[in-house]
Amino acid sequence: MAHRSGFVNIIGNPNVGKSTLMNALVGEKLSIVTAKAQTTRHRIMGIVNGEDWQIVYSDTPGILKPNYRLQQNMMNFVDGAIGDADIILYVTDTIETPDKNAEYVEKLQRIDCPVVVVVNKIDISDQPKVVDLMKYWQEQLPKALVLPASAQERFGLESILNAVVERLPECPPWYDKDAFTDKNLRFFASEIIREKILLNYKEEIPYCCEVSIESFKEGAERYDIGAVIYVMRESQKGIVIGKKGAALKKVGTQARIDMEDFFQKKVFLQIYVKVDPDWREDKRELRKFGYED
Repeated sequence: MAHRSGFVNIIGNPNVGKSTLMNALVGEKLSIVTAKAQTTRHRIMGIVNGEDWQIVYSDTPGILKPNYRLQQNMMNFVDGAIGDADIILYVTDTIETPDKNAEYVEKLQRIDCPVVVVVNKIDISDQPKVVDLMKYWQEQLPKALVLPASAQERFGLESILNAVVERLPECPPWYDKDAFTDKNLRFFASEIIREKILLNYKEEIPYCCEVSIESFKEGAERYDIGAVIYVMRESQKGIVIGKKGAALKKVGTQARIDMEDFFQKKVFLQIYVKVDPDWREDKRELRKFGYED
């Protein structure tokens, strides 16, 4: 039997469960997951291998209307994912307004590659509503396959996997069969810290923060990691650090525990906070953070 391989790109609006779905399909926590919008900022690949197939899943930021350069670059990741996909997984859910960001659905109506629509979060809905939503999406995208799922409860994953494998083009594997992502350990260290920022701070703080791994040394028994959290104002720096450093210490402790679980090795983590007022707009800074080519 010929080998099948392809890029399966996951797109959709914020908070519909794209990252949860990708993590469930890959079997690894590669994308951070929180209830906040814009949790995913990068395009993150997760690789799944079968005996005669390879799926390269790609998680992308939630679709939004950009207000600054960082968000525009995030949408460039989405547009790139539509342009180079062998298969599109368009994720919606039982909560969002179906016609939100309709221009992207119009793009899907015009593309040639197979589209699989995943109606996520059926565990928090009822059957009549799910049936109506599936009918709606079938009418919007007549050539697509529409599948119900609950990424959180791991329902419908086998149907999604089978649908993807059936639609993969004949192709040799793109990556080594033992690979599971295209990102390095520095990237995951920064994302783990950013997840803790999203979970521990409110209002604008998570959206004004970015994480840079300044040093990453692998020793015989542990990783020594030095990280910097960039904020936009001095007042934000004070909030991130907290009274007597308590808030930053909490973030560091939670991040270290998750890193040790992810890396399967002890971690010594140091985190500092710096002010950079223009990091969301400055092309050079965005390139440093991986948002510019």
